[in-house]
Amino acid sequence: MNVRQGTLAGLKVVEFAHVIAGPLAGTLLADLGAEVVHVEDPNVGDPQRNAGPAKDGFHLWWKVSARNKRSITLNLRTEEGRAVARELAEWADVVITNFRVSTLERWGLDYASLQKVNEKIIVLQVTGFGATSSRRNNPGFGKVGEAMSGVVNITGFPDGPPVHTGFSHGDSVTGLMGAFAIQAALYRRATDPNFGGEWIDLALYDGLYRLVEWQVIFYDQLGRVPERVGNRLAAAPAAVINTFQTGDGVWLTVTSGTPRSVRNVAELVGEDVADYATPAQQVERREHLDGLVRDWIAQRSVTECVETMARLEVVASPIYSVEDILKDETFRERGNVVEVEDPDLGPVRMQGVIPRMTNHPGEVWRTAPALGEDNDRVYGEYLGKSADDIAALSSAGTI
Repeated sequence: MNVRQGTLAGLKVVEFAHVIAGPLAGTLLADLGAEVVHVEDPNVGDPQRNAGPAKDGFHLWWKVSARNKRSITLNLRTEEGRAVARELAEWADVVITNFRVSTLERWGLDYASLQKVNEKIIVLQVTGFGATSSRRNNPGFGKVGEAMSGVVNITGFPDGPPVHTGFSHGDSVTGLMGAFAIQAALYRRATDPNFGGEWIDLALYDGLYRLVEWQVIFYDQLGRVPERVGNRLAAAPAAVINTFQTGDGVWLTVTSGTPRSVRNVAELVGEDVADYATPAQQVERREHLDGLVRDWIAQRSVTECVETMARLEVVASPIYSVEDILKDETFRERGNVVEVEDPDLGPVRMQGVIPRMTNHPGEVWRTAPALGEDNDRVYGEYLGKSADDIAALSSAGTI
């Protein structure tokens, strides 16, 4: 068994989950050293295996989304398979699942059932609308969570439709929030001698809803519904926050979220800084300043804009494509892109481990495993089953 060296080395996680939101939480833990066992249907595997574009018949997204994990097959639709699943839960510290509530209860894989076999188990349960709501058994996807969170309503331009971001925003933030919640539960387990397990109930709208932290109190106290304001922020301070196109056709974002940074922008375009000394003055002159910045940038190359802005401490950046990311010095210096050997495609590049731990760093030690690649290791070494036991489970179609 390869010994992981990351911060979470020794943490044992089982995923009865598929697609994005639940499994991303597991991937984040695996990147930092956790031993994560991804349970898949023996016949079809995780549907995410076939998501997105492919090269030479191998789907690229899966290579990243299931990296650093063990893949085992297990038929949860049989009683024998569910009995093995409970053995896995007994072995694990954490279970991650995103099956429907009624399905988990019927299979005996809900939190109450799992706690009977592992008193201290931590269960992250991801559902569309929350396991305690009247919609707990309704199917849900990340885009619906985004729509419910309030994020989509404030994304886009005033004269256009609401816009979803160009990636699985709701699913991904749910995975991140789930990984955070697991760490909170692990802290409690480590410090509370009476710890009796934890059930983390996370809906797909919860994470984004929490991150737009001002929307509820604004409406509650001011009766104000935030609306779409393009590339600005509905709750921004008196500042320039927008995107602008340079004379050579490159888009820049310029942001100035403090009074001093607004004055730096005013100096950039030749305004009298004294006219922007107070928040009230900045509010009054915001549109005027935005127009001056637009004109100033439009008359210059991206190189001149970036160099001048850096000198005057105006916070700005070209808007990166992935091609720009792979050429960028900052990304290179921080090791944000790593090259990993894949058995199907050879060397592939992908994101490095984030967050960065200095003393106990994570690593990308494998791309996504083949379906059931780790059956012998997990069932034999982790659960202590004999070769005959494993062969019998395989013959029965259980694994």
